[in-house]
Amino acid sequence: QVQLVESGGGLVQPGGSLTLSCKASGSIFSINVMGWYRQTPGKERELVAIITSRGSTNYADSVKGRFTISRDNAKNTVYLQMNSLKPEDTAVYYCNADISVRIASVPYNYWGQGTQVTVSS
Repeated sequence: QVQLVESGGGLVQPGGSLTLSCKASGSIFSINVMGWYRQTPGKERELVAIITSRGSTNYADSVKGRFTISRDNAKNTVYLQMNSLKPEDTAVYYCNADISVRIASVPYNYWGQGTQVTVSS
């Protein structure tokens, strides 16, 4: 079984910073795209940022210039550095990854349990 575990969420004032971490563990052959999504009550989950196995990145327009996604392939870990946080960034942040458990297998999409980020004065 494969698990994704997020950490690093918490309460921060507007303009502050937080770094989220998500580590994949279990039977893993390779990890393709990894990403971060967020969700607030009553709204659908939205893409925040994604990063490919080779380091190419894409960001939601709302976080460009403020958030940075990165990964450590040796540690099966993806990070999200969040700077200049705004109240509208408040959400549960979920880690997502496409993971192959064996050679030549089709990647399967996995989700973490989420970590709460609250931006408030």
